Amino acid sequence: MSFLEIQHLEKTFGPLRVVKDFSLKIEKGEFVSFLGPSGCGKTTVLRMVAGFETPTSGVIQIEGKNLVGLRPNQRKIGMVFQSYALFPNLTVAQNVAFGLKVAGLPRAESDSRVAEMLRLIGLPDLGARYPFQLSGGQQQRVALARALAVRPRVLLLDEPLSALDAKIRVSLREEIRQIQRELGITTIFVTHDQEEALSISDRVVVMNGGIAEQVGVPYEVYNRPTTRFVANFVGTLNNFTGTVVDAAAGVVSLEGVAITLPRGRLAEVKGKEVALAIRPESVHLGNGHGRDVVLPAIIEEVHFLGSVIRVRAKAAGTSVSLDIFNRTDLPPPPEGSSAELSFAAQDLIVLQDQTQ
Repeated sequence: MSFLEIQHLEKTFGPLRVVKDFSLKIEKGEFVSFLGPSGCGKTTVLRMVAGFETPTSGVIQIEGKNLVGLRPNQRKIGMVFQSYALFPNLTVAQNVAFGLKVAGLPRAESDSRVAEMLRLIGLPDLGARYPFQLSGGQQQRVALARALAVRPRVLLLDEPLSALDAKIRVSLREEIRQIQRELGITTIFVTHDQEEALSISDRVVVMNGGIAEQVGVPYEVYNRPTTRFVANFVGTLNNFTGTVVDAAAGVVSLEGVAITLPRGRLAEVKGKEVALAIRPESVHLGNGHGRDVVLPAIIEEVHFLGSVIRVRAKAAGTSVSLDIFNRTDLPPPPEGSSAELSFAAQDLIVLQDQTQ
């Protein structure tokens, strides 16, 4: 049995189904990110786990005990909100101690726990300050310390970095991951930022329209997306429309160029056309060893970005993006010139649609 299990979770608001038959198992100490666009249901699932929303149906359990029906303060779950939600009239130390005070922890033990939490978040000397005297990043650290002070079984993070600037976001997300590993606490992190989810998660749950379209480790979700939505939402894609020549043998045609895909890649494709895609980093200018697909192309645009040159070329009836490294001995290809694009057939992604 997994530490945290969500089974067939549903949530409706009137006629609107916001979460649809959502199931997920999370192991103890695992860091799982819910990734998806606004309105996909990720925060609603988080709020149901926390107890702030009641499921229409389904089960949420920790170590075999069903949480549905328990109040938030009975679940021993910590939550960090996007808006920090600090009490402006309380000092940093008093904010961190708030949950401990509600739980009736003795003063001496509470003071010791608060000091421990402030050291953990790197603010050991700021306990006497008020929230308005802190930066946004410091306020979010305090919110994290307050959630951790009660020693929750599960930590929930609802887009905690979205109000911060880019540089602080990167730094703070790494700190959150480091603290999570140090404490070994089971964590669910909600974000719409793919880089955030891919960089710090053990597993990523990509959500769309109230369902989990794909669950997997970051490497799998990025390199082997199972649906069209996941492929386009996570990372950048070059899209092709191929013609199925022999589905059993995995043979498709791109503008007359025959390509043999790895066995089983076309197993579920129906009809004569198939949507194919490939990541820009898998496409190369010119032919090369190990790249068994070569497409004639015309260079459309060239953008010099310093160490990298971004190229857009017309090939197989579509525009294809790729990056090449800047070389002092080799100038970038001129716009309008003929070229060859090459890649390995195994890097092609067959796009499917998820049934909702």
